[in-house]
Amino acid sequence: MAEKDQLNFNNTKIAFSHKSSHDLKKARLLFNSFSYKWLLKLGPGMAKMALGFGFKGIIKSTIFDQFCGGESIRECKKAIDLLASRNVGTILDYSVEGEEDEKTFKETCSEIKKTIDVASGNDKISFSVFKTTGIGRFNLLAKVSSGKALSKLEEQDYARVKERFESICKHAFEADVHLFVDAEESWIQPAIDALTEQMMFKYNIKKSIVFNTIQLYRKDRLDYLKNQIKTKKHFMGFKLVRGAYMEKEAARAKELGYENPIQPNKESCDKDYDEAIDYCLDHIEKVSICVGTHNEKSSLHCVKRMRELGLENSDSRVYFSQLFGMSDHISFNLSNANYKVAKYLPYGPVSAVVPYLTRRAQENTSVAGQAGRELSLINKELKSR
Repeated sequence: MAEKDQLNFNNTKIAFSHKSSHDLKKARLLFNSFSYKWLLKLGPGMAKMALGFGFKGIIKSTIFDQFCGGESIRECKKAIDLLASRNVGTILDYSVEGEEDEKTFKETCSEIKKTIDVASGNDKISFSVFKTTGIGRFNLLAKVSSGKALSKLEEQDYARVKERFESICKHAFEADVHLFVDAEESWIQPAIDALTEQMMFKYNIKKSIVFNTIQLYRKDRLDYLKNQIKTKKHFMGFKLVRGAYMEKEAARAKELGYENPIQPNKESCDKDYDEAIDYCLDHIEKVSICVGTHNEKSSLHCVKRMRELGLENSDSRVYFSQLFGMSDHISFNLSNANYKVAKYLPYGPVSAVVPYLTRRAQENTSVAGQAGRELSLINKELKSR
């Protein structure tokens, strides 16, 4: 069968063969609810209230079940095995957010290392991942990024952040596990970039182990990416995403009176994203990439460019990635055509993962047509059954 016939994102039989009709109906109800903006606005408060009144089971069996693997790594096993049965890898993502104390930072660092241990030698788990704000204070990262002098106490605090950051990267290097450092808000990203660049230089010796994340919805990130590839001699890894903080970025820029760092329109973002794919693939001898997108056109753009360069579908230097519970039509049709694919699989205590789940729901409404596309494909598959 010709590849173009195999790779068809409208093929719902391949996209949803791992889901029962009951699962699809449940997902349909959930994505339908995302169309009610008032519900999304009230959602976080309602979720906290539900937890307070002991309705954890309702949240766990609905939105948590759709987008998360479980409350622990052990609970994720079912989802990991299910994805692996369809030739899709897992990216274990400890998604606890919002806590800022030394005890939590140490616990998070320890948990990230556990995901690395589980991934080591396990062909079902493709990457580990962490957010720098999971192991260090947001405001401290903002101050470091601004270039302002730190107090003595802040210097000691930041030394601990750097120690945790390197301990995670070293752990990944010794375990031979690819590691993503997630991108965050623009005003803390310089600190994250600096830490990640140091770890790339130190640990990307024979191949790409540490990956930085590039948010192409920012106007300056394509130039940053190109400059890194041009000036650095060691192996490099990049996860290419569009971004997740658009409204927050625009609001802060307006409030503080500086130029909005976000692209002027979707077309500009799409152009930079596809150009980033091209530039990385043109330097594939030293650059590994993960095309992290729910955008069908960009996924197909990467496929086309790989074909033009004579790269095998299964080239391990090129991965595609989507979030668990979303864009199965992209993930499973790509894996069916033998491309490398991995799903982000968030996990953590239900109460602590609510902020993450809120963002996922809001993302479905902010990305033009995302929820609608999911619904149309689900309806198509249910009708065919």
